[in-house]
Amino acid sequence: MLADSIAVLDFETTGMSPAQQARATEIGVVIVEDGRIVARYQSLMNSGAWVPPFIEQLTGISNAMLRTAPPAAQVMQEVAEFVGERPLLAHNASFDQKFWDAELALISRQRVQPFACSLLLSRRLLPLAPSHKLGNLNRWAGLPDTGKAHRALADAEMAANLTCFMATLLRERHGIAEISHELLCTLQRVPAAKMAQALQNLREHNFSRA
Repeated sequence: MLADSIAVLDFETTGMSPAQQARATEIGVVIVEDGRIVARYQSLMNSGAWVPPFIEQLTGISNAMLRTAPPAAQVMQEVAEFVGERPLLAHNASFDQKFWDAELALISRQRVQPFACSLLLSRRLLPLAPSHKLGNLNRWAGLPDTGKAHRALADAEMAANLTCFMATLLRERHGIAEISHELLCTLQRVPAAKMAQALQNLREHNFSRA
């Protein structure tokens, strides 16, 4: 299990990047402690941005739904307080990190904690998986069905379950007793070809400390 409390988040958005004027339409966050989800936050968020038809078809989030959603600024204030200073994780974190930082900046707040990425970790720790898309990974690993894909809370829960699965793998298969967010951030930067050696080094370090 993970040694520290982490916040796993997922955004649904109107496009690929805030640099292209895309905005968030929904956020889901789960808090993971001791290998299980202990708290959840989910909300649609109205930024005034228009949802293109293909995004609506993908997510099921319509412009009509967003018209009655709380303002994006209110949601980001709430979710920033919910997360606090916990370290963050997302699947394909480079995407979610851009929106987290951009939406925080619009309310004059700034991220202080690092992001780990369950996509990068899965490519290194689950090389036999036929696909590293989040839903496919969860089905392949036999993890619980959390609901409709491409909705923020369901995807955040899937990423959390996948991360706990990989933490268990590190502990039980690779003999690494303490799985911290810092360790996950370190492992995701290891080239895949050097992963076996990195895990062996960690095992030896754990053994020498025992």
